[in-house]
Amino acid sequence: MAPGVDEEAAAIENKELPPSKPEAVKKVKPPKKDKPPQGKGEKGGAMKKETKLGLAVSKSEDFHEWYRLLVLEAELISTYSVSGCYVLRPWAYQLWEAIQTWFDGEIKKLGVKNAYFPMFLTKAALEKEKDHVEGFAAEVAWVTKAGSSELEEPIAIRPTSETIIYPLYSQWIRSHRDLPLKLNQWTNCVRWEFKDPRPFLRTREFLWQEGHTAFATKPEADREVRQILDLYAMIYQDLLAVPVTKGLKTEAEKFAGGLYTTTVEGFIPDTGRGIQAGTSHCLGQKFSKMFDIGFEAVDQQRQLCWQNSWGLSTRSLGIMIMVHGDDKGLRLPPRVAPTQIVIINIPNAKLSEEARTAMASKCSELEALLRQAGVRAECDLRENYSPPWKYNHWEVKGVPLRMEIGPRDMENGTVMLARRDGKAPKEPVKFDQLLLRVPQLLEEIQNSMYTSARTEYDSCIERATTLDEFKAALDRKHMVLAPWCNGLKQEDDLGKATKTAEAMGAKSLCIPFEQPELAEGTMCFYTGELAQNWTLFGRSY
Repeated sequence: MAPGVDEEAAAIENKELPPSKPEAVKKVKPPKKDKPPQGKGEKGGAMKKETKLGLAVSKSEDFHEWYRLLVLEAELISTYSVSGCYVLRPWAYQLWEAIQTWFDGEIKKLGVKNAYFPMFLTKAALEKEKDHVEGFAAEVAWVTKAGSSELEEPIAIRPTSETIIYPLYSQWIRSHRDLPLKLNQWTNCVRWEFKDPRPFLRTREFLWQEGHTAFATKPEADREVRQILDLYAMIYQDLLAVPVTKGLKTEAEKFAGGLYTTTVEGFIPDTGRGIQAGTSHCLGQKFSKMFDIGFEAVDQQRQLCWQNSWGLSTRSLGIMIMVHGDDKGLRLPPRVAPTQIVIINIPNAKLSEEARTAMASKCSELEALLRQAGVRAECDLRENYSPPWKYNHWEVKGVPLRMEIGPRDMENGTVMLARRDGKAPKEPVKFDQLLLRVPQLLEEIQNSMYTSARTEYDSCIERATTLDEFKAALDRKHMVLAPWCNGLKQEDDLGKATKTAEAMGAKSLCIPFEQPELAEGTMCFYTGELAQNWTLFGRSY
């Protein structure tokens, strides 16, 4: 069905996330039914008891191992028998649904409609646009057999859908009255060739949305490019509490075959790497010329359409995890958290059965009231797990708020609220104040998470006007804003010049839309030629 898996890629993946033996990830004996895990830990020593806190590896100690453990222990993914593919468990898929629901509503306000196109395309269709296919050639998976029979012609599995959709656009668009045409699809995508698979960040199959639109004029297309990019920035900053920089990709980094590419760029401070978080492309008229997507204008002259494409994927979840996660596990922004508050009862051995039942009933009552008020609340009344074990379980999963109710709380008509972000001590709240206080706290947590992430993000941007300053900033695991000449070959040379035995070379992340003043006569930090703009550089995923 596809080219053979690169042996080095398979070896790396088997070390990272063994697909055939998921239990080997933690090397923990399978728990007995209805009991928390017991036995030996990952290093062969005694495993932390049920009151354990967080993950076995700290984020600062070994980032990649921390990430690997987190996505498994937080029940976001399970490994799978096909190299580079992972199962999205409900906790992860609900996060994706939160993004999907919000974005789908916003693009429909712009007149975009959803559709679905097949995942297969012919070799001739894929290769019709040379620059485009060269950008994906190494990643294309091919179907070569059906049962035991060889296909007459291999069928490609989409790495992206331009060459699937645009032959149909040439049939559907005839007149200016057919424009604009704005379609989006929520789908999966397959890109096969890579050496370092990581859940959410780099996988052979991923989920995404891709929009494909056609307009009569370039100004209309330009306007939509920025509208979509603004929505992507809002997904990160308003929903995921992740700061990003909006900007233009350089010629070296733009979408293959496109006119220009705009992007939102994230940054992972712990690794010192930038990460492309979402892109909105103006394709110009290159594809419309290639696929004959034209229309009869008002003056009855035939013209070519101006086209855009834009996409955002489940990589967004990986970015959020890396930015907010800590040594206890996930930290989820309340606006996307599947469960915003978990309610845990704290009975003791002295309680009568009647008192235990009353406490559980109160938890369920408060859960129902919060849900009616629009709060995603969940009770954890399991009696076979201790309260400390439950605290850890939900902390690893990143639930923003925890409500505790014990015997004394029942007497006083109060609960204790604990924030997952650790920004404040536990807070007692009266039963009748919960519907007011819980939404307030959730909003405070959302804002606090973004403010903290923004402060750290901004502290990781340095300005440099010489190559020595540039390299020093990279060594500090920072992004670098530097005056740049926009040279295509020079950017490739810069990557080679900044590569070390320990780290990849730098590349441009984007030309930020918000530009510092560029004094007349400012020279490019690398070539000494006249600088055209300030460009953001960094090592990247």
